[in-house]
Amino acid sequence: MQTSTLFADKSDLYAAARPQYPRELFSFITDLVVQHTAAWDCATGNGQAAVGVAETFDLVQVTDISQQQITHSLIRNNIHYSVCCAEKPAFVDNQFDLVTVAQALHWFDFDKFWPEVNRVLKPDGVFCTFAYIWCEVSPVIDIAVEGYIKRIDAPYWASNNKLVWDSYKGVEFPFAQIEIPKFTLQNLWDFQPFMDYIHTWSATRRCIEAKGIEFFERAKLQIAREWGDPKEKRLVTSPLTVMAGRNG
Repeated sequence: MQTSTLFADKSDLYAAARPQYPRELFSFITDLVVQHTAAWDCATGNGQAAVGVAETFDLVQVTDISQQQITHSLIRNNIHYSVCCAEKPAFVDNQFDLVTVAQALHWFDFDKFWPEVNRVLKPDGVFCTFAYIWCEVSPVIDIAVEGYIKRIDAPYWASNNKLVWDSYKGVEFPFAQIEIPKFTLQNLWDFQPFMDYIHTWSATRRCIEAKGIEFFERAKLQIAREWGDPKEKRLVTSPLTVMAGRNG
């Protein structure tokens, strides 16, 4: 499964199952920006980050390489969606007060992407990227996920994902970095939404394509035993990696 089509597959599931970002994150980002006229949310997926940005910006231009993701996007009056790759946006110079990238920076060609961000950002504009990695529920559930999901689909992760796991430390960041407080994703899920989320992992999708759905169905049975009542809601947490910088 090619990266360009990876998130187009099951885009409806992706839209329904991906965790929501904390409101505190968007409040922090908003406070970094002097003007709130225009923002660009790049590689938006179905727009989960875009709707947070749109609460305080007049207009949010939102792009993704996948038409299927855009089709299942979250709609707001001040959000404008278009299909394009991150490295070739059809925007004019100095157009945006803010550029955001959520859960996608590791897929980009940085040699082409960074000059475009610098070009479309206004002087003193802000770039902010954020991403989450492994989630935690409880010790017994975490062990079950490790044994029945993560161990099986480990060979199917793209090398790009290592950048996220290492908190983007390997990324050369071309802007004057801003000190960031700690943020954590917290979602209250019952069993099915939790498994739907795991189903959206890129390695899980590749593993299913290579091995068939049976491994995932077996894993669901094992994890369900540890979960107990499938309607019981549990707190699912993930640390957020956040990087922000100001355009010089």
